[in-house]
Amino acid sequence: MAHLAQRHSQNAAGDLYVDTTCIDCDTCRWMAPTVFKSVGDQSAVYHQPETSEERQLALQALLSCPTASIGTVAPPKDIKAAQQSFPIEITDGIYHCGYHSEDSYGAASYLIERPDGNVLVDSPRFTAPLVKRLEALGGIRYLYLTHRDDVADHRKFQEHFGCQRILHVDEISRSTEDVEIQLKGTDSFLLAPDLQIIPVPGHTKGHTVLLYRNSVLFTGDHLAWSPALGHLHAFRRACWYSWPTLIESMKKLLDYSFEWVLPGHGRRYHADAVTMHESLIQCIAWMETVA
Repeated sequence: MAHLAQRHSQNAAGDLYVDTTCIDCDTCRWMAPTVFKSVGDQSAVYHQPETSEERQLALQALLSCPTASIGTVAPPKDIKAAQQSFPIEITDGIYHCGYHSEDSYGAASYLIERPDGNVLVDSPRFTAPLVKRLEALGGIRYLYLTHRDDVADHRKFQEHFGCQRILHVDEISRSTEDVEIQLKGTDSFLLAPDLQIIPVPGHTKGHTVLLYRNSVLFTGDHLAWSPALGHLHAFRRACWYSWPTLIESMKKLLDYSFEWVLPGHGRRYHADAVTMHESLIQCIAWMETVA
């Protein structure tokens, strides 16, 4: 829980606040951009919610905060409605799970709802309100993990839903050594006709991305949108394996068509396939100028 005694000095006066335990994961800022902003290396409330829509977004951000650094002065009577709003639909059958985990430094996770079995992309916190909603949506058949950093509560989800976890062998650690499906090599893997896993080493050695229906690309820590650059980008300062390899992996994605980029970290992006392709080219050109 957030603590009023630790309320950040740059919060706007009012009920909602961020305390100084914030880890600057950016979650609240992209979930409720009219309410939260960056103040140095943390977030703060710069505008108290004025409408029911703003309030709902702010409470969704509160529930998603991985360090519970967002709080309200008065007990929020509308928190249950915010809990029941998760997972939040992004586009047809694709949901943002919320409830980000500190173990994954606040990475986003997603649900793909599909007749042949739902897919959970990376792991959120294992919390009762979310688990109940996932049960209502048909449970989980696969828990696809992009890489080692965003596995969070994977074991609890597997034990509860009996799902098969998927992770590249180069990402396996002691905590994931019993993952059911362990990918190998750098060739793409067709999990199902609508689910293609593409190895993209660079951020980490065994990082992969998931392409759903040649439309939605779940990118983990490989690719995200940069408002500052105005195009897609990769995280140079958070490249733990090899930047040159990451550039070559990015070029592989030019062979695929997609309209959504849904990252674990960073901002999502939606555009037609042609615009997306052009932005990816811009990304690669920028990457090649960065040492």
